[in-house]
Amino acid sequence: MGVAHHSNYAVWFEVGRTDWIRKAGLSYGELENRGFLLPVVDLHCRFISPARYDDTLFIWTWVGEMRGPKITFCYEVCRADEGTLLARGETIHFWTDRNLKRFNLERKEPRLFRLLSERIFSGQTEE
Repeated sequence: MGVAHHSNYAVWFEVGRTDWIRKAGLSYGELENRGFLLPVVDLHCRFISPARYDDTLFIWTWVGEMRGPKITFCYEVCRADEGTLLARGETIHFWTDRNLKRFNLERKEPRLFRLLSERIFSGQTEE
């Protein structure tokens, strides 16, 4: 059909999320090495206009909510050359340990919570 398959959007969301975490000062790999996981528990995507093969895209990423064990990442996928909004979505995650037991990040790792909170409340989004 000449358009990107819908499954790519979940991958693009992951790229945006991973980059957001990296720009907060940690790689996702470092989080995992410390025993902190962020499994996706819900994903929503609203398709607005199709991405075409060879499009260059921006994935705007920000945190919509971080409370208790829950963190919600929000995304907008745009075509780079003209800024056309292609999709809008969000993923919901829970902070878990390696056994997938949920925990409250603020209580378990206050320094990491503060680091992420500073980034969230600075209003920064990433592409």
